Amino acid sequence: MRAFRMTQWQSPPELVEIDVPEPGPGEVRIKVAGNGLCQSDLHMPELPAAMEQFMGWKMPFTLGHEIGGWIDRLGPGVDGYKEGTPVALVSTRSCGACLECDAGYDNACEMNQRGRGYGMNGGIADYIVLESTRPLIPLGKLDPKIAGPLTDAGTTSYHGVRRVQEKLTKGRTALLIGAGGLGGFAIQYIKILTGARLIVADIAQDKLARAKEMGADECLDSNREDLAGEIMKLTEGRGCDAVLDFVGNDATIATSINVLAKLATYAVIGAGQGKLEMPLMAAIAGKNASIISFIGGTDADTRAAISLGDQGLLRNDVEFFDITDSNKAFERLAAGKMVGRGIIVP
Repeated sequence: MRAFRMTQWQSPPELVEIDVPEPGPGEVRIKVAGNGLCQSDLHMPELPAAMEQFMGWKMPFTLGHEIGGWIDRLGPGVDGYKEGTPVALVSTRSCGACLECDAGYDNACEMNQRGRGYGMNGGIADYIVLESTRPLIPLGKLDPKIAGPLTDAGTTSYHGVRRVQEKLTKGRTALLIGAGGLGGFAIQYIKILTGARLIVADIAQDKLARAKEMGADECLDSNREDLAGEIMKLTEGRGCDAVLDFVGNDATIATSINVLAKLATYAVIGAGQGKLEMPLMAAIAGKNASIISFIGGTDADTRAAISLGDQGLLRNDVEFFDITDSNKAFERLAAGKMVGRGIIVP
């Protein structure tokens, strides 16, 4: 079968032919319908060989962690599932038994340090074998070909909105920075789950236009010099009760901190490697505000996102690429030319 793989450290991925995997006891083989692309996929060729020693990653491995498909074959001892069932796969790995999992934060489980598409075989391939049925989410009306983005982009953004939801009652204001793949889902969750006013900022006019279509109340160009001042003006000097930053660079962090209202929550979700260049006490404590950050979402977040997708309540803009055009898809993602989510189809 075909698989788009990392074959050696600090080298670009390659489309190669490998054997079709057979499911062992307790395992399930999935025929992949589509695999969504994520910014984290772009960082894989930059990672050092030390990932094997410190994170347990094994080379070679197939990329891709936003997976939808059909159950193709059940391994010995697997009951309760039928071959041919359309499914999405929870993108994070978790044990279900540790303190973090027990508290409902399975995205913090240690097993998630290594998973499908990052250290283990992922979904940019014709087939993938799961080590258990734990990640399986049977689909209703949702096409498995487009379900993948909901398992990471849709899940991470849902988790972010859920973490700040209590701050976004009627009359409050949310600020969302970065209206790309994750931000596009978060806009919709805020409008579905809260009564808050929503301000969206981005550097791309096409993404701002899309945000407006999705229900944003105000859209601002992030490149404007007076961005924080304009946000404060729109909130009559009060600031924003929740900020979801899907960029996370120096500029967006500074803007976010400067526009926080009293008792606000700032969620740093984007991996822009930004720094906080101001005294923390003055920036946060003086407003009784808080900062949160996390990686991915939980099993429950994924199931909630999939449920909304199944009900037809989410706009899920995608661009399809054949698996033979995987390199082209990665180039478009790196260049920031995708408005929604790219999906590689085997």
